[in-house]
Parts: sequence; C-alpha cells; structure tokens
Amino acid sequence: MNGEFIPITVNGELIKAGTRCVVDLNLPGLYTHTPIPMPVHVIHGRKEGPRVFVSGAIHGDELNGVEIIRRLLKRPSLKRLRGTLFAIPVVNVYGVIHHSRYLPDGRDLNRSFPGSERGSLAARLAHQFMGEIVSQCTHGIDLHTGANYRSNLPQIRAKLDDKETENLARAFGVPVLLNSDLRDGSLREAAAECGVRMLVYEAGESLRFDEVSIRAGVNGILNVLRALDMVRGQVKTKRKKTEPFIARSSTWVRAPRSGVLCSRVRLGTRVKKNDLLGLVADPFSDQETEVVAHAEGLIIGRTNIPLVNEGEAVFHIARFESSKEVASQVEAFHAGYLEPPEAALEATVSPDEKI
Repeated sequence: MNGEFIPITVNGELIKAGTRCVVDLNLPGLYTHTPIPMPVHVIHGRKEGPRVFVSGAIHGDELNGVEIIRRLLKRPSLKRLRGTLFAIPVVNVYGVIHHSRYLPDGRDLNRSFPGSERGSLAARLAHQFMGEIVSQCTHGIDLHTGANYRSNLPQIRAKLDDKETENLARAFGVPVLLNSDLRDGSLREAAAECGVRMLVYEAGESLRFDEVSIRAGVNGILNVLRALDMVRGQVKTKRKKTEPFIARSSTWVRAPRSGVLCSRVRLGTRVKKNDLLGLVADPFSDQETEVVAHAEGLIIGRTNIPLVNEGEAVFHIARFESSKEVASQVEAFHAGYLEPPEAALEATVSPDEKI
C-alpha cells in the first residue's frame, strides 16, 4: 500500500490526502435552541495506510482522554502520518457539559451502540458516530477512566485471543493487559462487528486529570501508531523495555457491610489471598469489619469515596501467573512517568519528531 490516498468524506465534507482539518458533527441541539457540535480532528495522510480513530469522553465525566487527545494532536510526528487519524476528544458532549457519565435521557452511551437513526438520543448519537467515524476505520482506541469515584490503574482491555489485537495491546506500553469479553451495546462490540480492531485504555479517575495516566496514554497511542507503521521514529522513555502481563481473570471485592471504608492498599499493590485490604467502620460505634482479598493478584481498581454500602464493589483484583513480577513492573512504570513535565516531554519525543 504505497499509493496516494484517495479523499475521504466526513459529514459531507471532502478531505483530500495530505490535509488536516476539524469537522463538526451536528448533534441534536439543546431545548434552549443551543446547537451542539462534536468536533472531529481528521489528519488524512498523503500515503495509504490504516485508518484509526481515538475517542475520549464517551462517558462525559471521564476526562483524561480529552487531555490525552489534546496533547497527541500537538505531536510533530503526525505531520508525516501515513494513513488517517480521526481524533474525537469529546464524544458525549452533553455529559461533559453536565459533568455526568450519562446523556440527558439517562442512558449510557457505551451501552447504546450501534444505535439507530430514529431511536433515543443515545441511540442517535451512537448511530451517527458509527456511520461517520467507525465505519471508515480499521482500528480504534477508546479512552476511559474509572467511574463513580473509582480509580483504575493504567491498563489495556481488549479481546486478546486475536493475535493482531494482542500485538497492538502489547505495543501500547502499559504493564497490565486484561483479556476482556465484549459487552452488549459497547462501542468495542459494535466496532468488532464492523471488523474494526479496538483497544480500550482505562486509567485514572472520573472528573480528574491524572498526569501519569495522561502521559502514558499519549505515549501508548503513539506506540500503536508506530506498530501500524503510521508514524516514524520511536517513542523514547526512561523506562526499561518490558513485556506486559496478561491478566487471566479479574474479580471485585465487595464491602461486607455498610459504613466508612478505611483503605489499606494502593493501586498497583500486590495482594495475597486473605490479605487485609481495608476496614469498614461503623461511624456511630466502635465496630470494625475487615475487608480481605479472596484471591491473589494486583489491585487494578478501587473506590475513592469512603462511604460504602454493603455489597458495593470496592477493590478490583486482577489475577496473573506471577503477581510479584507484575507488581514490580507497575512500580517501575509509575516511576518512569513521575518526572517534571519538561523532562518527561523531552524523554518521550524521538529525534525524528523534533523540528
């Protein structure tokens, strides 16, 4: 595939090879007569190659992806892109406006795909996104965070029994990969039905920027673009190159009673079966109930709000062949991104990117 790319069309706008533009997808307006556009950044290379979309804020309170895409679009290496990149910082514009995971109709957009032209607001948005973006792509990366006061360790979730998808997941460059089944109504399921291979990047907490998660996300996307031969050069980091670990399974530990949760473990902590994860205390008495791990593994998700109800999911444990090794790599991963912003940026720009 060495020929010049043919033009593409997004929302009726013709985009020629070797051009970069922003196209607004017109969404249903507010009842205040306020128009609602969804800006789509399109970089259409001169040479034929893969077509990749990167999407953020499908859940309107998950904001790390917005910043990841903003920084990604500033990278000089994209000027020599082979193929096409569709970058959508905010998919659920309504949710971002209201600081909400959901759409105004109360629906979860990531359970509404592939959508329909005459369905609910969520279904119409999903249908438009599928028709204008996903249907034109070969690959996709969807950016998420933890939800409902929860934080996620940087991780990739994908269908890893597909070899090409696994290779791209490994290229992303996070220490934890989770082999995740497709969920009904999700963007990943709808994309798979169109033959589009997808990665889901989970990192950080809703309504917060997490610098480690953001830096790792930018580098991860560039690594995937490199693996697809869409950009030149290497993404340099100060971290030693290591192979990621694939989780065999994962499980949530739930609160044994209602009360105030006092956590004893951080994200990335290695735990053994029956290890103490925290205490649920009764704020009106001296009663305390231990929360213990029911499996060995790594803490890849946890709640951040101390008020919990009985049965609520509070700690997410991923199980590996060697939890000790993956815990060590997670620690090294975080250390590699905990640098001053200027030093971190310099370390992640390859010589080929500098102009």
